[in-house]
Amino acid sequence: MELLWVVCVLCVGIGFAGAVLPAIPGPPLVFAGLVAGAAADDFERVGWGTLAVLFLLTCLTFGIDFAATALGAQRAGASKLAIVGALVGSLVGLAFGLPGLLLGPFVGAIAGEWYARRDLLQAGKVAFATWLAMLLAALAKLTILLAMIALFVLAWWF
Repeated sequence: MELLWVVCVLCVGIGFAGAVLPAIPGPPLVFAGLVAGAAADDFERVGWGTLAVLFLLTCLTFGIDFAATALGAQRAGASKLAIVGALVGSLVGLAFGLPGLLLGPFVGAIAGEWYARRDLLQAGKVAFATWLAMLLAALAKLTILLAMIALFVLAWWF
């Protein structure tokens, strides 16, 4: 039982980091951790109904992530290279900590758009829109993950 709680805490902790780090599947890790927490009590306090809602919230994070990035980039008229650049910039930015995570997607998007269209003003506009969309998506995912934890705690205690 204690091992399941260790798995729960590790998965939830790493999952929260994954909500902002592109290389870590944050929401699925949080969900797996919560399932481990429920299993630690043989699903008596946190049952299958609660876990089904938590699963749906996990799925919602994927929709938000995809929709926010795509709509933000599309609204600014981004090329596919700008979106790829933002994703590559996010991954490269991991090596530089928080500043890299914040600036990497912006620099990657501007480089991709510049390569695609050779228009610096358009590249800046697209880069900002893509970066802002990715930031808002990360905040939305963190909010949903906090709601998942709150739902788990409520189900556990009530």
